[in-house]
Amino acid sequence: MTDPTTDPTTGHTADHATGHTASGPTASPAGAAGAEAPGRRPRGFATAAVHAGQEFDPTTGAVVPPLHLSSTYAQDGIGGLRNGYEYGRSANPTRTSLQVQLAAAEGGSYAFSFGSGLAAEDAVIRAVMRPGQRIVMGNDAYGGTYRLISRIHGAWGIEATPMDLSDVDRVAEAMSAPEAAVLWVETPSNPLMAITDIEALAKIARSTDALLVVDNTFATPYLQQPLALGADVVVHSTTKYIGGHSDVVGGAAIVDDADLAEKIGFQQFAVGAISGPLDAYLATRGLKTLAVRMDRHCRNAEAIAAHLVDHPAVERVLYPGLADHPGHELAKRQMSGFGGMVSVQLAGGEPAARKVAEGTKLFQLAESLGGIESLMNFPHEMTHASVQGTELAVPENLLRLSVGIEDVRDLIDDIDDALAGL
Repeated sequence: MTDPTTDPTTGHTADHATGHTASGPTASPAGAAGAEAPGRRPRGFATAAVHAGQEFDPTTGAVVPPLHLSSTYAQDGIGGLRNGYEYGRSANPTRTSLQVQLAAAEGGSYAFSFGSGLAAEDAVIRAVMRPGQRIVMGNDAYGGTYRLISRIHGAWGIEATPMDLSDVDRVAEAMSAPEAAVLWVETPSNPLMAITDIEALAKIARSTDALLVVDNTFATPYLQQPLALGADVVVHSTTKYIGGHSDVVGGAAIVDDADLAEKIGFQQFAVGAISGPLDAYLATRGLKTLAVRMDRHCRNAEAIAAHLVDHPAVERVLYPGLADHPGHELAKRQMSGFGGMVSVQLAGGEPAARKVAEGTKLFQLAESLGGIESLMNFPHEMTHASVQGTELAVPENLLRLSVGIEDVRDLIDDIDDALAGL
């Protein structure tokens, strides 16, 4: 019997005697749902999301793959792994299925599922950076990402340089420094809804031998495909739209490059910040309906944004679907829809924002986003409290709306009622 070696996709062992690996998510959207006839057009996103990695159970014929809760796997003799499965940290069939599905959805070759979005980001940073290097990132990035880089990795010698990523010349100058190793992008950004040109930044990253990482959580792979636009790594909080039902916490990283996959896979295996099988199952279930949910999220968000534009209590509506949004034309080019997130600045300042945040009934005051129910957030003291007093601080009169899939007329009435109380 030959010795097992490490699989570059996940970092767990692969049995050369059988040629099997435990997860090996190498499927693309075109091929993930089964073989296609030569010359046939690639299958659509919704088909890949439903079928990639979701083959029926060969024993029973169950259409939904079973949930595998086992922490360990019996071996056929010492080192004789069945399809590469050995131990729950290195691989689990339910996590394998999700990783194949995620790779297909993002048009990538390798995907890795983690216990949270920040765990996925942490694994990427550890995999590709060393002390003394720098991450150039947007100055309105998610507060948790900035906290991770500045307070956790900063203690180990990795620097963060926030800036306006729409200033391409300034970004190019920053990336020309030898220590600039990663360019980190959120588009749309959280919570200011800025749109960043992925293709333009990909060219800058390539010219400096740096990596472009795109957080695609707000847009989702249904609306935006960063790898196709030149990104090297896509990260997600699968807690949000991919899970979609506010009942799971998870994260993901997706890449096309085998060397990157080996490095990230080793971090997943060695550090162990994996998604558990039940979490992976829930994320898989959510991803299957992402396309239809996002269509509704987008329609509802567009209607709410348009309604609030002329409201006397509203100072500004931040939504890329509005024609006067500074990133509107760019969003039209690199996205297939404008998303379900709307940010609003109120004319009455912080007191008005607080009162409205606590005054809605259908919009529930809560952290997170991307679920089927509508959520209201006061970023200054909730999701972005950790960046108060920094370049990433958000306006005190800002509210972030995660627009759900309820009847949009009810949602508009709920917001109007809260605004009427000002």
